[in-house]
Amino acid sequence: MPHHHTHTTTTRTTTTRRRGLFGRKKVVHHQKRHATLGDKISGAMLKLKGSLTRRPGKKAAGTRRMHGTDGRGSHHTARRY
Repeated sequence: MPHHHTHTTTTRTTTTRRRGLFGRKKVVHHQKRHATLGDKISGAMLKLKGSLTRRPGKKAAGTRRMHGTDGRGSHHTARRY
């Protein structure tokens, strides 16, 4: 007669299996800038335009502009005289 073992299962939040090349989970951080009132208004207009024209990309761009994560001002270089 075969022996039957009882097992208890536990749920854990961290994974022990290695994935990818180095097996480390990378946390993505999006550089944020301060969204002005004008950014928020133009972002809302862009979102509305995207909703009405069924363009998800435009809608997402409006959201990014409103949140200050659209990358504007991130390519600033020092002014040379």
